[in-house]
Amino acid sequence: MGKFSIDKHPDDVSMEIAQKHKKLRKQCKLTQSDLALRTGISLGSIKRFEQSGEISLSSLLRLSHYFDRLSDFDAVFYIDDEMDRVRKLFSK
Repeated sequence: MGKFSIDKHPDDVSMEIAQKHKKLRKQCKLTQSDLALRTGISLGSIKRFEQSGEISLSSLLRLSHYFDRLSDFDAVFYIDDEMDRVRKLFSK
């Protein structure tokens, strides 16, 4: 998308996720160090994520699992089989 698009840019989404994660971590009264020890994710990775939104998918999934939010990913790349059937009807 262009610079002035109304759609979100991937960098914006990354930062939004990082900010939500940080808020959740603080609500649970966890320091970054505590979280690193409990999840096995390096402290540097957690700091980088909260500052820049950058994190590996594996680490993001581990953080999500720790906070019992793994099911939040169920809608990613969701395939609507019903729409597939409708498209096939009209493509004949």
